[in-house]
Amino acid sequence: QVQLVESGGGLVQAGGSLRLSCAQSGRTFSTEAMGWFRQAPGKEREFVATMSWSGGRTFYADSVKGRFTISSDNARNTIYLQMNSLEPEDTAVYYCAARTRPVYSGLRLAVRAQFDYWGQGTQVTVSS
Repeated sequence: QVQLVESGGGLVQAGGSLRLSCAQSGRTFSTEAMGWFRQAPGKEREFVATMSWSGGRTFYADSVKGRFTISSDNARNTIYLQMNSLEPEDTAVYYCAARTRPVYSGLRLAVRAQFDYWGQGTQVTVSS
């Protein structure tokens, strides 16, 4: 089992920045990839950014590319999402996710079903 706890959400004005954190605990040695998804009211949970330990690959949704950056600490126990130039459309609950299944070469991690564990989420609200 892997437990995930997000932090860093809050209220920010459009154009501002926030950094989200996600700390994992439990069987962390089994994690192969982690990432962020978000869910706005009335919408499906959507992919934001993910990273694979194998090869250090990162993946971004087109809507956040160039504005958001995913990273991890050296121990890969915590991942971060640096969010710059925030827009009202970024308002959502942001969820951290972890995958313990192997990540095969060429696999693009951008689908909710590809992840095995989820955090409780942290609210990000961007005012106009």
